[in-house]
Amino acid sequence: MTHDQSPSVAVTLVSGPAGPGSIADFELFYARRALDRFRARLGRRGLLDLLAEDIEEGNAFLRESARTSDGGFRGGTTVLTTRGLSAGEFLAWMEKAFAADESALLAAHPEHYVMTPEADGSFNVVENIGPHVCSFYMGGWGTDAMAWAEDADELLPESGFPHKMSSNLFLADGTVVGRALTQFGDTADGFTANLTVYVPTSCPEDVLEHHLRHYAVEFRNWITAASAART
Repeated sequence: MTHDQSPSVAVTLVSGPAGPGSIADFELFYARRALDRFRARLGRRGLLDLLAEDIEEGNAFLRESARTSDGGFRGGTTVLTTRGLSAGEFLAWMEKAFAADESALLAAHPEHYVMTPEADGSFNVVENIGPHVCSFYMGGWGTDAMAWAEDADELLPESGFPHKMSSNLFLADGTVVGRALTQFGDTADGFTANLTVYVPTSCPEDVLEHHLRHYAVEFRNWITAASAART
């Protein structure tokens, strides 16, 4: 073993807590509780003030990425399967949450900071895009505004995935910095979600990779919340 290597260590919970779960489960519960407290104490305005410098840097990164990509985007897709809930039930919950339940939207991911509808019908999101905290807008989310996506390689057959939503992601100055395409299709015992994001071609690979992970976390939690609300 060289001087810069550490021996592997395994820690196993043998006894103590009466409730079920692993140490990782306990840590996740406490991390979420602490994050919810900070969000509630700071409020939307407080979060925006706290992150103002990060947002300025993140938006500058996206703007420059869009410029150097000259309108080109590359996409990736996260696929989730769900049992015990239909696509229609999930999307009905999503529609209500996006209209009037910011707390449910924020709770789905630790790096959600603001998710709120605007007076002009767009939707403002402040979240991480890769390592960058960014403030962008979605237009047409929740509709079948598929004009730009009609030639997308990721577009699935209508017969299997009839629930489709898409949006450009754009900055306050109108610069398009990404695109989102979500497609849902029912299965015998639930539904499949194909969640595609497009980023400017000049973005580093990890930006796309981390947003595919971001999708997995937030949609898993939204689906779980939708199921709990139905129950």
